[in-house]
Order: sequence, then C-alpha cells, then structure tokens
Amino acid sequence: MTHPTPTILTRYAHGGNGLDDATLWSVEVHLDGCADCRAHLATPATADLLDRVAASLDQAIRTGPAPAPYRRPAFTVHRRWLAWTLLPWLAMTIAVVTCAVALDRVAPSLPSLVLLLAPVAPLPGVAASWSRRFDPVWELIVTTPSAGLAMVLRRTLAVLVVVLPVLLVAGLSTGTSLALTLLPCLAFTAGTLALGAFVGVRPAAIGLGLAWSGAVLLPSLASESLSPLLRPGSTALWAVAAVAFAALVPLVATHFRRLRSGA
Repeated sequence: MTHPTPTILTRYAHGGNGLDDATLWSVEVHLDGCADCRAHLATPATADLLDRVAASLDQAIRTGPAPAPYRRPAFTVHRRWLAWTLLPWLAMTIAVVTCAVALDRVAPSLPSLVLLLAPVAPLPGVAASWSRRFDPVWELIVTTPSAGLAMVLRRTLAVLVVVLPVLLVAGLSTGTSLALTLLPCLAFTAGTLALGAFVGVRPAAIGLGLAWSGAVLLPSLASESLSPLLRPGSTALWAVAAVAFAALVPLVATHFRRLRSGA
C-alpha cells in the first residue's frame, strides 16, 4: 500500500490547499482503509473537537423529542393487496351473478346460470389484479421484494373475499349446490395461478374463461341441459382439481418473479 506523503496529508488536513481534485479523491479513498494515516491526521485539537461534537449529539438525542413512529406509506399497503382499478371488474362480476340469480328464478327450466358462471366468476378480478394494463403503478410494485407469488396470492385473496360471499348468497338464494358453486370457483382460480406462472396471470384467466365458455357454458345453454361437469356426481372431481392446482402453485413460485406485462 502506498501512503500519501506527510506533506500531502498536511495539506489535506488544512482543507486541501494546493491539491488537485484527483489527489484529494485518492487521499480520501486511502483514508477509508488506512488507520495509520487517519491516526496521523487526528491531532489533539481534532480529537477534542470530535469528542465535543459526540457529546453534543448525545445530549441532543437524550433531551430531544422521541422519533416519530415509522408509518408505511398507505399506497404500498393497499397496493400489495388491491389494485383499485379492478373495482369496476368486481362490480361487474357482482352484477353478472345478480343477473344470473334473477334469470334462474324467472326461467327455472333452464340450466342454472349461477352454476355455469361460478367457475369463471373470479377470473376477471384475478386477471385485473396483476396486470400492467390495469395497475398504474405496476412497474413500481413489481420491482419491490414483496412482488412475485406472495403479491399474486394476496391480490387473488382480495378478489375471492368479494366473489365467494356473492356466490354463496347466490347459491343459497337459488337452491343450487353450494359445493358445485364454490369448488369449481376455487379450482379455476388455482388453475389460473398455476398456468399463469408460465404464460402470465391475465392470459391464463382469459384462456380458461374462453375455454369454459366454449366447452361448457354455451353448449349447456344451447341444449338447455346442465353439463355433466356441474352435476352432483362431479363434486369430488372439483375438490381434487382445486387441491391439485393449489398444491402446484407453490412449486412454480419462482416463475412469478419473471412475469412481464402479460402477467
């Protein structure tokens, strides 16, 4: 290690008189790692000044006001759980389920719209809760340590907290099977997250919603007959599907750290 000469250290101690910027910078870098040179600069007057400054700071800390408690910025708290822009989607879901209840009562001979819509009811909210298109601070949130699977699960839970009670009330009011109302909903939600780890949550929700509409919902309405997938014997199948997809989600957790705008 090459130490600064005593002349350079003396000039540095007196404010850097006669030293160019490069020399000043190199001396400061050297002092960070050299205790001997720092001791050379520590004259009795300097040491006395530092002692008095330290004593003054200690006194100010003891007699000053207590530090204000840390409060997490409000936007970071609610943004972890909810993107306010998905509220219209939740309102739309509630309105659609309400209409399904009304149609079930008006036309009881038709297949239950509550059962047909229950599996895909949470998907619009889940898609909107983790998407650059619907969250104006998506770029900020996605770069935080709390992003990834944990945030996806929190926001999905926020959607289910709204949608599941609505479906529960809809099922009770129409006399449909609560198991066939809630289990397909949970299975599709977990399936969206499992598939979303690879293709993005929003594309997964859209894809599963379209698949269900084309394979089950529309054919059931056209034939005026409820699909076998929503008859009492299918309860165990939906329970197994919900558990299987839910168990798969943690196994693909690392994929959620790489979600892009299609998430």
